[in-house]
Amino acid sequence: MSDGTILLLGGTSDIGGEVAVRLCHNREVVVALRDVRRGGGVEKRLLAAGAADVKLVPFEATDLDSHRRIIEEAGDVTTAIVAFGILGNQQLAERDETEAARIATIDYLAQVNALTVLVDQMRRGEIFAFSSIAGWRARRANYVYGSTKAGLDAFCQGLTDRLHGSGLVLITARPGFVIGSMTEGMTPAVMSVTPDVVADAVVAAAARGRSATVWVPGKLWLLAAAMRCVPRFIWRRMPR
Repeated sequence: MSDGTILLLGGTSDIGGEVAVRLCHNREVVVALRDVRRGGGVEKRLLAAGAADVKLVPFEATDLDSHRRIIEEAGDVTTAIVAFGILGNQQLAERDETEAARIATIDYLAQVNALTVLVDQMRRGEIFAFSSIAGWRARRANYVYGSTKAGLDAFCQGLTDRLHGSGLVLITARPGFVIGSMTEGMTPAVMSVTPDVVADAVVAAAARGRSATVWVPGKLWLLAAAMRCVPRFIWRRMPR
């Protein structure tokens, strides 16, 4: 694994924080988040895990023009964790175009923007991006969010091919339902996982030194294969 600076985009992300904790020993970490006042928890965890230094910086994902500056100012970034994102309000998005656009901007457009800048700036190391089973086949119950994950997943597959043979590794996670702060109050789905399980899987994949797409849990690909076969008249009734 790399030994330079870690950049965590999305400092309040449960998964992003778990990944950073696993990699931060004796390394500097830059935690970018919307409200730096909410970064105390992840800062303490990183320092307790052995981080050499932790810096909190303000980051607004929708301010696309700011991404390059933030990434450049982070220094010699050799590990980037692109972990920001929202579920959004599906019911509101169905009647309010601003909510639909907000979800699409944060969960797709801003991700593509940040990943493009990172690849342009980094010369070695690893980048972690987070897709979802929700993007494998969009459900009626959360198709706005699902569509962004489908787009992000396709972008990451192409980016993986672009990076082949370079000094950069892209790890794309495809987790199922993740039990955490983003899904608090929701009923866990089949094959649900926790943030630490996702972090263990992607860090292990990165340690192999090559780009990879990682289903979490590993057997989730079986469910994904079955999802493709469900007739649409049944699929449209499926819950989130």
